[in-house]
Amino acid sequence: MAINTDHVTGFVAGVGTAALGVYLYKQNQQKVDHWLRQQGIHLPQAGAKDERGMSLEELTREKERLEDLIAEREAQAKKQP
Repeated sequence: MAINTDHVTGFVAGVGTAALGVYLYKQNQQKVDHWLRQQGIHLPQAGAKDERGMSLEELTREKERLEDLIAEREAQAKKQP
């Protein structure tokens, strides 16, 4: 079976539709994920990591990042009246 213009047109239309779907999902990701959770489909949070699979070095880096974030928030809270 030879590839003809119908095949190419269908492929291009499919790629375009998929790209549009991804674009629209990313624009409305929080709304879509919230709706999916309401339907009982639980997706991992964006940027969420499984701590059990992290190495000791990764866990230490994450701990230091959180401690820095806490210190920044505490400093901001002290500055505000």
